[in-house]
Amino acid sequence: MEIEITKEADNRLLMRKEVFFRLKHDGASPGRGEVRNALIKELRCTQNLLVVDRLKTEFGKKETVGYAKAYESEDRLRAVEREHILKRNFSGLGEGKVETADAKVAETADAKVTEKEDAKVTETEVAKEGE
Repeated sequence: MEIEITKEADNRLLMRKEVFFRLKHDGASPGRGEVRNALIKELRCTQNLLVVDRLKTEFGKKETVGYAKAYESEDRLRAVEREHILKRNFSGLGEGKVETADAKVAETADAKVTEKEDAKVTETEVAKEGE
């Protein structure tokens, strides 16, 4: 897999570096994780600050064109990036995973359901003891 940076620009307003790249590969199209790892090595940035926004492979070609963004801070990344892009880029990572609002809401909802189920079990046990 060979990466060629076709265009690189600093976006100071959003505190990030925007990169357009061309990736030449053999065999099947590489996954987003493989592309991220190759770009991290090429751009010399940390794993938590790079987001691959777009990947496009034309039919029959062994070449992928893409767009990625390297942020200066994780706070800025969370504030600017769209939810679905964060999920695509960080869903497979264990450490350094960017938590989204949806994930926090789902966790809270699961905890509430568990509390309600525990309360029901306790009420049934009390009713059986009273008989």
